[in-house]
Amino acid sequence: MASTPPAGGGLDKLLHTLATLRRTGVRKSSKALGSKNTCKACALGMGGQAGGMTNELGEFPAVCNKSVQAQSSDLLPPIPQTVFDHPIDELKTLSSLDLNGLGRLATPLYRAAGSSRFCPIDWNEALKIAADRLRSTSPERSFFYASGRSSNEAAFLFQLFARLFGTNNVNNCSYYCHQASSVALGTTIGTGTATVELADLGRCDCFFLIGANPASNHPRLLHQLRALRRRGGTVIVINPLRETGLVRFAAPKHPSSLLRGGDPIAAHYLQPNVGSDGALLTALAKAVLERGDDNRAFLSQHCDGVEPWLTQLGQTEWSALLERCQVSKEEIDAVAGAYGRSKHAVFAWGMGLTHHQHGVANIEAVANLALLRAMVGRPGAGLLPLRGHSNVQGIGTVGVKPVLADTVTARLAECYGIHLPSTPGKDTMACMEAADAGTMDAAVMLGGNLFAANPDRGWAETALSRIAFKLYLTSSLNEGHLVGLPASGAQEAIVLPVAVRDEEAEPTTQESMFNFVRLSDGGIRRIETARPETQVLAELAQRLLGDASLDWQAFAQHRQLRHAIADCVPGMEDLQTIDVARREFHIRNRLLHTPDFQTESGRAHCTRLDTALLNPEPDRDTYPLRLTTLRSEGQFNSIVYEQRDSYRGVDDRWTVLLNPDDMREAGLTTGDRVDLESSSGTMCAVRVEAYDLPQGNAAAYYPEANALTGRTVDPRSKTPGFKNTAVRLVKAQS
Repeated sequence: MASTPPAGGGLDKLLHTLATLRRTGVRKSSKALGSKNTCKACALGMGGQAGGMTNELGEFPAVCNKSVQAQSSDLLPPIPQTVFDHPIDELKTLSSLDLNGLGRLATPLYRAAGSSRFCPIDWNEALKIAADRLRSTSPERSFFYASGRSSNEAAFLFQLFARLFGTNNVNNCSYYCHQASSVALGTTIGTGTATVELADLGRCDCFFLIGANPASNHPRLLHQLRALRRRGGTVIVINPLRETGLVRFAAPKHPSSLLRGGDPIAAHYLQPNVGSDGALLTALAKAVLERGDDNRAFLSQHCDGVEPWLTQLGQTEWSALLERCQVSKEEIDAVAGAYGRSKHAVFAWGMGLTHHQHGVANIEAVANLALLRAMVGRPGAGLLPLRGHSNVQGIGTVGVKPVLADTVTARLAECYGIHLPSTPGKDTMACMEAADAGTMDAAVMLGGNLFAANPDRGWAETALSRIAFKLYLTSSLNEGHLVGLPASGAQEAIVLPVAVRDEEAEPTTQESMFNFVRLSDGGIRRIETARPETQVLAELAQRLLGDASLDWQAFAQHRQLRHAIADCVPGMEDLQTIDVARREFHIRNRLLHTPDFQTESGRAHCTRLDTALLNPEPDRDTYPLRLTTLRSEGQFNSIVYEQRDSYRGVDDRWTVLLNPDDMREAGLTTGDRVDLESSSGTMCAVRVEAYDLPQGNAAAYYPEANALTGRTVDPRSKTPGFKNTAVRLVKAQS
């Protein structure tokens, strides 16, 4: 198997982090990490007014390698101008790691129709071209897309600009990550976000971690799980891959943990087949019910749909559930017993649950299991989607989505005289499909890498190449800026350099996965020619739309934007005075410490199992393996900071992880090369590594493996099934 280290974290990771700090400059790094700005990495959240390395519980140092990696990119010097003497096709040969290492973008770039290069131009010319191209575009043939690293202020202005331009084709990256969570939680408990706060993790005695690897993606969560185990609690991990950091974790800020070679994290570790989570969660609920550990009083008083669900549970055959998930009845009973003995349980999950054609049903199964024992609606218990980007939840809260709530639309009209289009907006995949069909003429993208986020990479590049004009606001170059621009083609693109969070001229706000809104001071100056996102958006809107619809220059001011958000977005009223009082806050009516659900009836809803989750999988003869995609420790979203995956002992990202028995049956040994084939594409000459995952399953790295993933989406969340792709191996020719 891959030479995995004995524990996640540890002294090696601490030394690596220190080396990164030295490489980028200790003084600059310390200033950045210690400032009163929110962490730029995951949405677990830290920083803000408590200080850059402190969370809302006052814990210090609340910093991890992810924070340092994200910060290190922003500390790079400007990209040398000579880079843009090279053709775009030549830049496309660079890896994500190489592109990130070029440095910060410091000048607007323009790719003219028929040109082979990006040409540096001045700001005035760039904004003039952008306004002219959008003016010549029918709004319904455009879409606006935002990543989760922007501020609430910029995101609110972004969606206002799009809607007053005339389109509701407004999206953020959650449609390709946690939209299934939002839909499922909305139908079951009435709110699409976490029901717990960070303090609840210190109150619980049982923690379910499902379809996520926080050792790599949310490292500071491991400190909470380590503390839970040390006070006698239980951590239950459900993940097809046995991840080193979830078995043992050596906490870098605790010398005793380092000396011990790490602390145990998982008390129980279930490894179901890829795509069988709904069946396993249903099996756990069935076991809890058979043990008599359900809370009938709570179900009767606070839940609808109980009897149909419980009847279905009783009628579902154990053989069907066990056959689908390939987890033993004994393991399921052990976990059900641990859950049944718990007093306060938190359920957390990642994209291992949402990235499926039945992602919403998976999350509904989590909610069912929690409701079965009254683990929603009290302190120390509840539901926790593990969000990725540091403000992906916030930009959704303030309106970067295809459908605005009627209350928000009404308040915008009442307070600001703003009347928005009523035509339904398209989700992200629908926008891409429209582009492929030739019915999208322009795209405006606020950060992110939409190309890398898409399934079926070949199709995604073709679809983007059919968009006549693309406008990007970004701090650095990535492969998404380079694709969709075929040599000598008529497509145009402009890339504008914007300030990052701690460089903003005015304070900004961000929202954590715990619904906690932080205030970032900004104020650090690095790239003098980079402009705040709100300033760029306001000036572009002014040129394109004029003052008739809105006083854009007034709305370029962050305080004005916060007042508008507080006026119009329910729950965000405390944003009105955050820059004066410096008092950060939880969004109102989201934490559920009492069983007062935000549904129309005020009751939670138990959902019957989607029986499609138990159906035999098609194509097993043609495509015998089920592939899940994953990310490495040295990666954040599509940004790759390191080629080596230190936690899995893998040196080459162009690798597929296989069960050792599958390797033997295929006549493969570690280091062999195979072609991975699916109905959507091929990865050629991929290196084989043995890994601890169930037979019949495989794993490969995102975004490279998006060459294999298909475009079929969950019909309810519109999220593609990245985590369950039918593949086969063909031994590569030497």
